[in-house]
Amino acid sequence: MSTRQRAVAFDVLETLLNIEPLRERLDGIGQPEQLLQPWFMRFQRDSMALSLSGDFGSFHEVARQALRTDTEHTASEADIDHVLEGFAELPAHSDAEPALRRLSESGVRVGCLTVGNPDATARFLESAGLARHVDRVVTAEQAGVWKPAPSIYRVAAHRLGVAPHDMALVAVHAWDCHGAKRAGCRAGWCSRLEGEYGEVFTPADATADDLVTLADRLLELPER
Repeated sequence: MSTRQRAVAFDVLETLLNIEPLRERLDGIGQPEQLLQPWFMRFQRDSMALSLSGDFGSFHEVARQALRTDTEHTASEADIDHVLEGFAELPAHSDAEPALRRLSESGVRVGCLTVGNPDATARFLESAGLARHVDRVVTAEQAGVWKPAPSIYRVAAHRLGVAPHDMALVAVHAWDCHGAKRAGCRAGWCSRLEGEYGEVFTPADATADDLVTLADRLLELPER
């Protein structure tokens, strides 16, 4: 019996992509570096709120407004542009490329499922040397809904040519894994960001401290 996942979709922001260098951009516009996480959390919250109320805003619209609010409207539009432009220059985490390569070489279809901007995501994958391992990129803007709405995970599975139960999501956010599980997918959680998996969420099918080990554990899961 095959033990391979037919497809694995990776979250991008914080899972593959390291957002820490944005702290320097915040400092460059006279804002505290510590603003990074509150801003990113506000961006996630506001995007989810739009989806829950039946609306949608693009990555740049929501991220821009969140940064205006978190800087208490002291940042100019040029300042905000400077920070947002930094997304195109962010590096990959060191375990990203070997994890994607491991899955791709094992015959698994590899995708990315992100709330990020489509063009910036494509540039990141190319510059980080990840694009050659990725079969498909699905963004919230393309799906018309934000994570963790179940429909976005089903869209990703469809784009990868598999049923939801044949796709696993990989993320460093437990809430993202929960969304995938509720959509009928499998989920692999990397503890790099959160340390412990939240008990209020549906457990992931595989967990690990790094993406490479997580990829191996997903490959070891029995076929459904």
